[in-house]
Amino acid sequence: MKKTILAVDDSTVMHQIFKQALSQEYRVLVTDNAIDALSMIYHEQVTVLLLDILMPGIDGLELCRTIRSIPQFQDLPIIMLTARGSSFDKVQGHLAGATEYLTKPFDAEKLHQVIQQLIINN
Repeated sequence: MKKTILAVDDSTVMHQIFKQALSQEYRVLVTDNAIDALSMIYHEQVTVLLLDILMPGIDGLELCRTIRSIPQFQDLPIIMLTARGSSFDKVQGHLAGATEYLTKPFDAEKLHQVIQQLIINN
């Protein structure tokens, strides 16, 4: 059975890109907000979470901190995948609990490698 990737991004264009890049190897779920994302990680067997920072309402950093505060999800691999690429942003992402931090536009091959590594190490 395919492992499940949940991509949380407020852009429907990004949803399509994630599906195109990953659906050959993974079951790809997408949502555009933090509330649905939390619901989905409780109800689905999510293997890796892809998370944008800039979203309306609860942003990706806040969602990441929330997920990390829930004991059963403390080890869930979270990849911040965002247009914000400064050193400060990366530090913020890691402090919030991100396992990896990639910037958009992303290289699909690099994303595959990072996901594979996280699955192997988890």
